[in-house]
Amino acid sequence: MYLIIGAIVVVASMVGGFTMVGGKLLSLWHVNEIIVICGCALGAYVIATPPKVMKGAMQSTIALLKGPKYQRADYVDLLKLIYEILMKMRREGTMAIEDHIENPERSTIFQKYPKIAADHHMLTFITDCLRLMIGGSMSPHELESLLEYELETHHQEALEPAHSVQKVADALPGFGIVAAVLGIILTMSIVGSAPPAEIGQKVASALVGTFLGIFLAYGFVGPVATAMENRAHDEGKAFEVVKMALVASLRGYAPSVAIEFARKLLFSGVRPSFQDLEADLKAAKG
Repeated sequence: MYLIIGAIVVVASMVGGFTMVGGKLLSLWHVNEIIVICGCALGAYVIATPPKVMKGAMQSTIALLKGPKYQRADYVDLLKLIYEILMKMRREGTMAIEDHIENPERSTIFQKYPKIAADHHMLTFITDCLRLMIGGSMSPHELESLLEYELETHHQEALEPAHSVQKVADALPGFGIVAAVLGIILTMSIVGSAPPAEIGQKVASALVGTFLGIFLAYGFVGPVATAMENRAHDEGKAFEVVKMALVASLRGYAPSVAIEFARKLLFSGVRPSFQDLEADLKAAKG
């Protein structure tokens, strides 16, 4: 929603400011300039970007039209899921959750939270962490260090689509200059044989190339890359919450205290209050 609103504001501001001083919108419409700029940018992107990252960039761009992947209620469910698992381990021993982590699709605990169970990356992360815990051979420090390496790798991979799109934004002004230079070359070739009015139109057409390159870079592609990066950071917070809760549990803290450690990591906009989370955990415990 905000992506669409922002795009409308950008276009409306540009169009409004241009037309207020007598500008005609058709003077900005030059298909040849658009083909040069967008075609070169797309070609360069294909050359520089692995297919996996291109696919991720497309998916991330579409995801911007939707709401956040994890909202407040989803974080509450995530904390409740971890709490139930830790309570079961505390009451029945670590081996009591072995079947749950080996077959999460049949687990009575995981299936209570369908959104988390449907998130393949999150489900794999949780089950892998629990496997390390029930192995019994890792200290809290070793587990925390290992999970930090894994999260660093995950964050780096999640940011690759945003970085690839940002490089397109950085290149667009340059391709705008390419289109402008081509227009100037064409203009210079008719100097002396064409009337001043025609030469002026061709110079204006060339300058449109510079305008389009800068406008697309700073008005659309750059902001989209930044939005993708922000979304990747927000989605990574869920993994950090899981890591904190499990490491705190391995350090010997009670499940409720371990969950409180994890709750503190959440941003204020999605963090449940202590009282609300406590009530939810009591309901899950019951």
